[in-house]
Amino acid sequence: MFGKLIEKLKADPKRIVFTEGTDARILEASARLLSSNFLTPILVGNPDEVKAAAEKAGFNIHGAEIIDPATYDKMDEMVNTMVELRKGKMTPEQCRESLQHGNYFGTMLVKMGVADCLLGGATYSTADTVRPALQLIKTKPGNKIVSSCFIMVRPSASGGNEVLAMGDCAINIDPNEDELVEIGLECAKCAKTFGVDPKVAYLSYSTHGSGKGDTVDKMRNACAKAKEAAPDLDIDGEMQFDAAVSPTVGQLKFPGSKVAGYANTFIFPNINAGNIGYKIAQRLGNFDAYGPILLGLNAPINDLSRGCNAMEVYSMAIITAALA
Repeated sequence: MFGKLIEKLKADPKRIVFTEGTDARILEASARLLSSNFLTPILVGNPDEVKAAAEKAGFNIHGAEIIDPATYDKMDEMVNTMVELRKGKMTPEQCRESLQHGNYFGTMLVKMGVADCLLGGATYSTADTVRPALQLIKTKPGNKIVSSCFIMVRPSASGGNEVLAMGDCAINIDPNEDELVEIGLECAKCAKTFGVDPKVAYLSYSTHGSGKGDTVDKMRNACAKAKEAAPDLDIDGEMQFDAAVSPTVGQLKFPGSKVAGYANTFIFPNINAGNIGYKIAQRLGNFDAYGPILLGLNAPINDLSRGCNAMEVYSMAIITAALA
């Protein structure tokens, strides 16, 4: 999977900003990226401190661009742009103060075209990564929410990899029908980026009307709206997970469905089910989980777990840049 993404980036190299430039995991991942030529790291921080941290850890970051908010020569332009974006919600002084922090400064580098994408969260919380993105990058035209997707990968018996998409497992707590439509369509687009021909299942404890309840109705209605919005996609539901992945069960319970038994893109009714679902797949199904990949923004902005390692940073950097 990553080979294809790297080939894509080699054909069209990108620049990615890391908001925590002195973090050892960021530096290790940056050194590895710099050993190739498909993705250029931009490290936010004081150049002397970043270089000292890299030297202490033994990482060669020659070739990385280091930008310090305290000495950035276009700070006045950045402040003015941010004031316009915030539309009276922040004064120039408040914007200038916020831009001394890597999360806001890095996001504005993307907004102003200095970087193509951003990866943060090694020390920032998810909220501190998502908030500037919502305020400054904002959602794409036609999108009303930011959602998320996990890409799940494990070796397949026939060689290669089995790749699944799961959403929304990290951002929207209890999405309504229209939000679930948006989540499903964005997850399908994300799946395509990773070489998946999406077959989208809207999951429930009911299959094709076998159960009753408000959440069943929500998933059934959201599925119907998604099918209407994207008639070219294979979308079906509501269905139970076994009906989604087992051809025998799926075609018995949902005969004629192109998705039942063959699903590879799973839409959960809420964050509770989604978070549990992807972690079961990760821990018991031996899938590697990549994400959360944020969807619906005008530019790729992604969040790291604060417990991440350098390999996860490297992998998420490639994923983030491939979405640019």
